[in-house]
Amino acid sequence: MGNSKSTFVTLGATNHSEGEREKDDYYATEPVAVHELLREETFSHTVLEPAVGGGHIAEVLKEHGYDVICSDIVDRGYKGTQIRNFFDYDKNEYDIITNPPFKWAAEFVEHDLDISSDGVKVALLLRVQFLESMQRWELFKKYMPVRIYAFSKRVSCCIGGDFSRNNGALMYCWFIWEKGKHEKPVVDWLNTGEKTEKDIQMRFDDVLQEM
Repeated sequence: MGNSKSTFVTLGATNHSEGEREKDDYYATEPVAVHELLREETFSHTVLEPAVGGGHIAEVLKEHGYDVICSDIVDRGYKGTQIRNFFDYDKNEYDIITNPPFKWAAEFVEHDLDISSDGVKVALLLRVQFLESMQRWELFKKYMPVRIYAFSKRVSCCIGGDFSRNNGALMYCWFIWEKGKHEKPVVDWLNTGEKTEKDIQMRFDDVLQEM
């Protein structure tokens, strides 16, 4: 996967040693990571998930009322998946939420934003180490994230989508970009266990519906 025009081929975030890497870099997202993101961020009604895998992100998005365009370079059996290389997309008007293949993470960032219209929001689940390196700083100068959400309790990305395996929990963050915005990022934390005003209002709305 990838294209020749990107300058970031070797800069993707790597979470596992080469000896244990899953074919095509498929590491499924723990659903709680998506639920936590949606507590803080809202997205366009239709969302593009270009590395859908087994649908672990897409299913949570649908639970929250989003329509999801699902694609992947490999057919992993998730219903409605378009088999398509993400780097073949040349235009995008939808918000993007995905956990990109680790070795192509920087390329995904660049391509996501290159093809997207102003105002499009991009949320990528990446290792905290994605912040490192002078080379990646060149990417950030071009496309600066506006928010970074760290997890106070680590989440897992499971090899090959098999959550029965003990893959270990690593330090992931949601990186949020908004095409056209260039301010320095705000850092916040997810799954702290604290109740927010949004949580309280959601529960109040639930009670009203039950009455």
